[in-house]
Amino acid sequence: MAASPGTTAVGFVGLGNIGKPMVQALLNAGWDVAVLDRVPDRAHELSDAGASVAKSPADLADCEILVLAVPDDAAVESVLEGPDGWLEQSEEGRTVIVHSTVLPETAARLSQVCADRGVGLLDAPVSGGADRAEKGDLTIMIGGDPKVVERVRPLLDSEGSQVLVVGAAGAGAATKLANQLMMLSALAGAHEALDLAAAHGVAAEKVFEVVASSTGDSWVSRNWGFFDRTSAAYDAAGTPPSERPWSKDLFEVVAAARAADLRVPVAGLLAQTLADRVEAHAAAARDGRR
Repeated sequence: MAASPGTTAVGFVGLGNIGKPMVQALLNAGWDVAVLDRVPDRAHELSDAGASVAKSPADLADCEILVLAVPDDAAVESVLEGPDGWLEQSEEGRTVIVHSTVLPETAARLSQVCADRGVGLLDAPVSGGADRAEKGDLTIMIGGDPKVVERVRPLLDSEGSQVLVVGAAGAGAATKLANQLMMLSALAGAHEALDLAAAHGVAAEKVFEVVASSTGDSWVSRNWGFFDRTSAAYDAAGTPPSERPWSKDLFEVVAAARAADLRVPVAGLLAQTLADRVEAHAAAARDGRR
């Protein structure tokens, strides 16, 4: 029988920029959620909204569904496989949903580890940002067994308006990294384009007005300021720059390409240059220099 709100306990680990509003969406939809984060205050902030607070992955052993929105591959592996890991305590027939952006090979390996224990794993990164996360309006790209997807479909539908199965475990991660490369390449191009226009006396607002109906249009140009706000939110939460998507995700793109024996020169360049540009622009925006 598929999981449904109010009947199945959900363990949610990782309460950062995306994880916290995702939990709020689940609580709003009536799910019973226990939360865990490396920063205890983040978990306690959600207790007033109805979440219970766990102290370790072992405290989530009774949860039928474990949802992970932790920073990276190492954090995912630690929650699942560490000495106090969830898999050591869990039972067959349960489900892990990995919303973290990880390497495709990590997702594929962990899927097999879980399968060997009778646990289903969905490689299910998300896209949309914090505002859409709180509304339950994310895009979720899933690599995994369609039968497992249907088992937890009600929960996925509480998190996202677009739930798309793209292949086996690892395919979700690969699709997310492809999305990130497309988006961040557009972001880098937009920064340089605005510099070029400004050098010739054209304001950014005029450029965006033109490209809105031209071939230069993109999600980035239509949502200019998104990265400034996101950087500020990361600052407020104490998330280090190395864990932010314009840094971490680009290095994962390069690593995934290397594992597949692919050359990605654009990604390689952006991995070395874009993070500084994004953080500098965000700092200028906060200081009123933009």
